[in-house]
Amino acid sequence: MSQTIPYWHVDAFAAKPFGGNQAAVMVLDEWLPDDVLMAIGAENLFAETAFVVRDATGEADWELRWCTPTYEIALCGHATLASGHILLTRADGFGGGERVTFRTRKSGVLEVVKAGEGYELALPAIATSPDTVANQADAIRLLGAEPLEVYRSELGYNIYLYRDEATVRGLTPDIRGLEKLGKDQFIVTAPGAATDIVSRVFVPGGGVDEDSVTGSAHAVLTPYWAKRLGRDSFTAHQASERGGDLTLRLDGERAWLGGPCVTVVEGVFYL
Repeated sequence: MSQTIPYWHVDAFAAKPFGGNQAAVMVLDEWLPDDVLMAIGAENLFAETAFVVRDATGEADWELRWCTPTYEIALCGHATLASGHILLTRADGFGGGERVTFRTRKSGVLEVVKAGEGYELALPAIATSPDTVANQADAIRLLGAEPLEVYRSELGYNIYLYRDEATVRGLTPDIRGLEKLGKDQFIVTAPGAATDIVSRVFVPGGGVDEDSVTGSAHAVLTPYWAKRLGRDSFTAHQASERGGDLTLRLDGERAWLGGPCVTVVEGVFYL
């Protein structure tokens, strides 16, 4: 063991332990080799491990990268929120303050700000275009119910609109079948009962059969539902086993996702 790395396990979009989406946050002095980052992501076995390094360019406060158990991804919302939570609540040289920015490799500069008892996270709003049931026939068959409409982004995000929350909760997708369709996100959504909208998210090709609370999916759902609802602010619930509640707000080209975080483990990763 030649290196120790500060490590936190955070439940993002959760006000208490055992809810929301789990992420590991690790603060590095400098970037480790890519294969080591991948190995750490596989060792942690969370949907994402977030790695942060001080940004030397002046463009942001920190650089940020995310690894699933199988590969590095272009955008992750919940692990960014978790990183902001750690950096904004530490008083030991890591951060503090009301706002923190992150320079990413494929998603530009992201921002986390304190908001009441939680945080707001700014992600790029991801636009989608109408698709046809015929084009999505394989995915729809594997999801188990035909949607009212289908939208898709060339970035690999697919939205399937259903009539009501009960239908979304009742879906039992063929996960192994969806896995064979690649690394796309399969986002099922409907008007909510206790919240304005509800969703579930499946990414088995990316190593996450059903995600708990997915920030990037809500960067897609925010502009989609803002247009359908006719307003820029609304509430959301992701109906996974752990579950999580979010506030969503469309501000030009940015989607603001709000929610609390809770730290459940703090320690040292030995490398």
